Amino acid sequence: MTTDSGDELPEPAEPEKVPDWEDEYVDRVSDRLMFNYDLEKDHTVEGRHFTLYGEMQVHHEKHFIHPVLSFAHHDTFEHVFIRETDAVTVDRVESFVDVGHALAEEWIDADEEHYATEFTFTLLVEDIPDAVRSFVDGFRDRTMLKKGYYGHYEVHLVVVDPDGEDLVASERASLEEAFRVWEPLEEEKITWLDLLRRRLQI
Repeated sequence: MTTDSGDELPEPAEPEKVPDWEDEYVDRVSDRLMFNYDLEKDHTVEGRHFTLYGEMQVHHEKHFIHPVLSFAHHDTFEHVFIRETDAVTVDRVESFVDVGHALAEEWIDADEEHYATEFTFTLLVEDIPDAVRSFVDGFRDRTMLKKGYYGHYEVHLVVVDPDGEDLVASERASLEEAFRVWEPLEEEKITWLDLLRRRLQI
């Protein structure tokens, strides 16, 4: 890719230290997440084991004349968890919502610079029961911190049957596309600039 001036732009470097997963589906999901998230294998929080954990941090600020004179600091954090399970019920799905709220209390530094934190819990199952599908499809959980003055956090749910190429996601789960590995992300080729824009949310 070149600019109008003819200067050649460097190709994006591959992310370093991305783990390999024995599960083909999880490995393909990690391929979609690795440019935006720092990924870990076999992560445990709140007594729960997760096959994959990913974290992304985006720090926004505006500059006046010089970068030293910065203002309007806003920090956004995203956490994604993937767990494999033999069977899933509504109660089990709800238990991960409780994990999200517990992590929010532990991990969020609630202050004026905090804009948003999102927790996405994804369960990999062999079949999606109708009751679970209905619950997840209608689920939405957003908590304002100090009436929004310290931003907010959200808990999202995704349940996937990889073999059946079936998925249900909660209303505001923006990562849904990353888990539909049987569908292309985009028809057009993703360039390094596209990835950079996603990272910076611009």
